[in-house]
Amino acid sequence: MYRSGAGVHLIEQVAEQMTEQDALLRVQGLKKVFRSGESDLVLFENLSFEVKRGEMLAIVGESGAGKSTLLHILSALDQASAGNVYCAQLQLNALSADAAAEFRNREAGFVWQFHYLLPEFTAAENVAMPLLVRGRSWAEAAPEASRWLREVGLEQRGHHRSGELSGGEQQRVALARALITGPKLLLADEPTGDLDGHTAEAVFELIARLHREHQLTSLIATHNLSFARRCHRVLRLERGRVEEIKPESLPA
Repeated sequence: MYRSGAGVHLIEQVAEQMTEQDALLRVQGLKKVFRSGESDLVLFENLSFEVKRGEMLAIVGESGAGKSTLLHILSALDQASAGNVYCAQLQLNALSADAAAEFRNREAGFVWQFHYLLPEFTAAENVAMPLLVRGRSWAEAAPEASRWLREVGLEQRGHHRSGELSGGEQQRVALARALITGPKLLLADEPTGDLDGHTAEAVFELIARLHREHQLTSLIATHNLSFARRCHRVLRLERGRVEEIKPESLPA
């Protein structure tokens, strides 16, 4: 069983040796079953695919196809019913609860459809929260929070609480919070789903820019096929199976 701290160092060591052609994520025979009354509901099964370092991958499919559940499994937020998930050489489905939490804090940034900012804290405090959870002092975390607010264009809004921010600004704060720990993986679950068209476009462009500039590996579940078309690769979840489709085959 993985011990807290050891796997993080393993990922760092392996990542240093990886090239852009290496798979950062490997999914093998993944299956997820939910108990529904007296029967089992198979959400998906036998999902196998790889995501190379530096890729921006869109996951599309109808509501209920399992996109969110898949992202939760890939970020060690949920357990599959069968199959394996590897990040570098670390087997995520074998992690203890504490080790999975440490993996999420250090190696994976998650952005949800709803921002989930803590309303009693300022934007800067929300962004700094992952570092504070890690045990960093406010004096150490505050400059990093300011830097990331500047990255997302909100440096002047750091003292505002979430209720004083627009929807797009709240999602930008959530993105800064997801990236402040320097993760290799960015997982986004319908990150523009609650935004109007103009704001959604701005947030997607921000995600794409940060992906490039910080050499992320990004997985984005989205209903917006125009956004999916602009990713490197597209996986479609349908009837419990996964199929890779060409981005250019999607409507612009």
